[in-house]
Amino acid sequence: MKVAHLTTVDMSLRYLLMPQLLAVRDGGGEAVGISAPGPWVPELEEAGIRHIPLKSSTRAMDPLADLRAARELWHILRRERFDVLHTHNPKPGLYGRVLGRLAGVPIVVNTVHGLYATQDDRLLKRGVVYGLEAIASRFSHAELVQNPEDLKLLRRWRISPRKRTTLLGNGVDLVRFDPSRFVPEARQRVRRSLGISESRIVVGTVGRLVAEKGYPELFEAASRLDDRFVVLAIGPHDPDKADALPESVLADARETGVQLLGMRDDVDELYAAMDIFVLPSHREGFPRAAMEAAASGLPIIATDIRGCRQVVDPGQNGLLIAVRDPVAISAAIVSIGDDAELRGRMAKASRHKAEAEFDENRVVATVMDTYRDVARRKGLRLDSGDPSEAVYRAADPGDAGALARLHLDSISGGFLPTLGHRFLTRLYVALIDWSDSEIVVVATPRGPIGFVAGVTDTGAFYRYFVKRHGIRAALAAGFRMAKPSTIRNALETLRYEGGDVDVNAELLSMAVAVDARGAGLGTELGVRFLDRMSQ
Repeated sequence: MKVAHLTTVDMSLRYLLMPQLLAVRDGGGEAVGISAPGPWVPELEEAGIRHIPLKSSTRAMDPLADLRAARELWHILRRERFDVLHTHNPKPGLYGRVLGRLAGVPIVVNTVHGLYATQDDRLLKRGVVYGLEAIASRFSHAELVQNPEDLKLLRRWRISPRKRTTLLGNGVDLVRFDPSRFVPEARQRVRRSLGISESRIVVGTVGRLVAEKGYPELFEAASRLDDRFVVLAIGPHDPDKADALPESVLADARETGVQLLGMRDDVDELYAAMDIFVLPSHREGFPRAAMEAAASGLPIIATDIRGCRQVVDPGQNGLLIAVRDPVAISAAIVSIGDDAELRGRMAKASRHKAEAEFDENRVVATVMDTYRDVARRKGLRLDSGDPSEAVYRAADPGDAGALARLHLDSISGGFLPTLGHRFLTRLYVALIDWSDSEIVVVATPRGPIGFVAGVTDTGAFYRYFVKRHGIRAALAAGFRMAKPSTIRNALETLRYEGGDVDVNAELLSMAVAVDARGAGLGTELGVRFLDRMSQ
């Protein structure tokens, strides 16, 4: 299995998608990250994840750069031949889905981390965003939506196909962000390194230094707090974004006592040193930092917006406040900061909520299951599994797509493969349904890896097939059916009357997956097939 995750920048691969990439690697597949090159590429490669640079990719609004990035991606997809392309972020999610499908990637999956427009945005913006999303979603095989509010909107307005759109949720490492990992001495050590005494109440936030994260309001709220409180802002500069915070704003924040810590890899230790977490964002999909804070056992103050509402249960593990309201931010900080007992109750509630709802292992499992479900639906195998786990059984209707794919992969001769996967799927649906057929399948828990199919009378079967399934099969074959050679071969097949054999059985097809050969599966399939047909 060769899986590529496409994002705008390498930071997303490293800090948001690493568990999903590692799951592919640990399963024996090849995990690939595609993004703009950056400082986190060495960490990805050290973890066994290959990185392919998308040099023109940028977070800025630059249509020409986006076109160049799309062109680069096209060449990458045509060269690499991925089994799965998984797209993320607004821009790569748009052109990535379209190009992935056009380039013939067998499985194209997209994660909606948060629609770039909400119900509060202008009608024009919503129309553009939802319209582009509706187009792009028709090119993917599965849409995974992190936020239930987005899922409801996508389904209500039919922006993405209902049957291919499911809730993914979001999660974090509950072990790394477990507050029980940190003894009081560790908390004190971190505070000392920051020059903060144990008596002060530490209020922290984590996020890129852009206005959309609510930093201007947080900095103003910090100026209203008394000396009992200290505010930490953890996150990198993001100069490509139009709302990146200018140096003058950052300088003013430092003047009021806010500590700007920049990008940090020890956020788990910094959470342990905090008393309250604040996220005053204007827009979120499903905020990872807030989930990390919840897992770390912190009361959370967040704006009453999509995403934050999924992390904060008001009055239980934190408070929800109005957007762009520095007075409300400072008031909420003081109300929780003044009540140590309330902070303790909210801390326990946050950790309990994280354990129940924010486990990244569940998210990774859902993603991997989605790949397998799409592969099964399309008759693809991402890998055969362990042949020693294989069982032999009669085929059922759900096997038709997999049998068609095995036929295409293993039987290159004859005219049937030239009619395509959809036609062959219809053929095997009919074959499984026909009363005088025998199909023996050998399958691992991951699906069929081999089969043998036969009938008592080939000519009779094909006449039945044409009568019961002919129109749908012809539509599935499309223009291929109009070729003179195809018509000639089809007529010859219908005139076939069988041959003289000792056993009343005619073998139609037999195939074993390439990576499952050499284990005697084909021989056993043949023996079982003859045994069934002779009964």
